[in-house]
Amino acid sequence: MSAEFPFESKYIEVHGSKMHYVEEGTGDPILFLHGNPMSNYLWRNIIPHVSGQGRAIAPDLIGFGKSDKPNIEYRVFDQIKYVEGFIEALDLKNITLVVHDWGSAIGLHIAMAHPEKIKAIAMMDAHLKPIESWKEFSDSEEGIESFKAFRTPVLGYDLITNKNVFLNGLIPSVILRDMKPEEMEVYNAPFPTAESRRPIWRFANDIPVMGQPADTHKLFATYSEKLVKSEVPKLLIKFEPGFIIRDEQFAWAKANLKNLTVAKVGNSVHFVQEDDPHGIGEAISAWYRKLK
Repeated sequence: MSAEFPFESKYIEVHGSKMHYVEEGTGDPILFLHGNPMSNYLWRNIIPHVSGQGRAIAPDLIGFGKSDKPNIEYRVFDQIKYVEGFIEALDLKNITLVVHDWGSAIGLHIAMAHPEKIKAIAMMDAHLKPIESWKEFSDSEEGIESFKAFRTPVLGYDLITNKNVFLNGLIPSVILRDMKPEEMEVYNAPFPTAESRRPIWRFANDIPVMGQPADTHKLFATYSEKLVKSEVPKLLIKFEPGFIIRDEQFAWAKANLKNLTVAKVGNSVHFVQEDDPHGIGEAISAWYRKLK
């Protein structure tokens, strides 16, 4: 487990803004998409496991990491637009997606909208379908009430942007090991002000729970329906206890997704890359070697 990020920073212009990314290796692209409130730093210990098998590429989502923060709403639809633009700008084809958290919603929509560009999909604690109830979202009443608070117009904005509870409270609470101060510094660095944390707040409010917001519910439902029909090779990496993918969602995936390989790796809650990156890297590498 290393806190080092030994990769050269690269930038490419997408829709008038610079997106930061790193890449290692050559061959077919393996595209890593992070979620909220993280950055491509999340993949630092996983990339070396696959960079000898393909061209590992890890961007920072727009508004996150070292990517620009243009004056946009930062809804998931904006994020999709920028990732699609990133893929086009780098002319990526035959892509294997590695997705987590909001990176899964972005990546799965793109994969189902542009199947001709996709070779395979690896997923961990991913949004495979809309969340039908708050109980499905969390077993903890405290966790449910926290996320309900994040989604209130005044209190939620204050908690996430002014008080910075998402970064300083949520990250440590869903990682089993103790994060090193230098690791937390990297995750906090892109968000020094309340305004800079607006993309984090926006993502928290876009999660479709019990049909709301209606447009993101439709987005999730549409790609989920296509995912069930898709024959693209899929890897689902399962952790215990998990956060998004727990027993019910895991059972749904095994029952409904075709051409699915399951890898049970270790113990973690949500930011699984910070608890067992080498288990993840080894699982992806072994699965990737078998792809045709």
